[in-house]
Amino acid sequence: MIDVLVVDDDFMVARIHRGFVERIDGFRVVGTASTGEQAVAAVDELRPDLVLLDLYLPDMFGLDVVTRIRAARHDCDVLVISAAREAEAVRRAVRYGAVNYLLKPFGFDELRTRLEQYAARRATLRAAVVADQADVDRVLSRSGSVAAVPALPRGLSPETAELVERALREHDGTLSASECADRVGISRVSARRYLEHYAGSGRAEVTLKYGAAGRPERRYAWVA
Repeated sequence: MIDVLVVDDDFMVARIHRGFVERIDGFRVVGTASTGEQAVAAVDELRPDLVLLDLYLPDMFGLDVVTRIRAARHDCDVLVISAAREAEAVRRAVRYGAVNYLLKPFGFDELRTRLEQYAARRATLRAAVVADQADVDRVLSRSGSVAAVPALPRGLSPETAELVERALREHDGTLSASECADRVGISRVSARRYLEHYAGSGRAEVTLKYGAAGRPERRYAWVA
């Protein structure tokens, strides 16, 4: 059983997330916290395996909670759940060792997928005997049961790629490069590079929208 601490300053959101976690086999919520100080104290008292951590807390930034619990030598994992869409927030979360970054609002299936990936990776890390590089690669993959994602071309960042992927996943229909750029907060040219990467790897499909004149507009939809 994986023990989870839910940290969110909105008690209704915390209640919803707690309900989501408790519906997933192998996980149980051992506590909730609404401030950074409460989160640090709860980790010290409850010793959870995983913290679902909001970044926007009333008394401190969420990643400062990570610094505090690491300084106290707690080795629990952290999954960031936040409305923060800035690429820098994602990069900082990765640098602080977050196992994943889930943008609010999200549904039950999105959280379940990430928690199941986490559980699979955790089991692999506990059981694996590393004999060669292939074993290392399997251990470091997000989930031992999920196929490896094609490497990003030079100049594309994993953090921005994840934001572009989420924009495609969450949109009902197709997106142009300009529309994706507006959603993610990057330039149209950059969005086009990420979208073409996903199209080239088979995880997005491209359709052409013809207008009265000029080149047809390329529109993208997530299929993977």
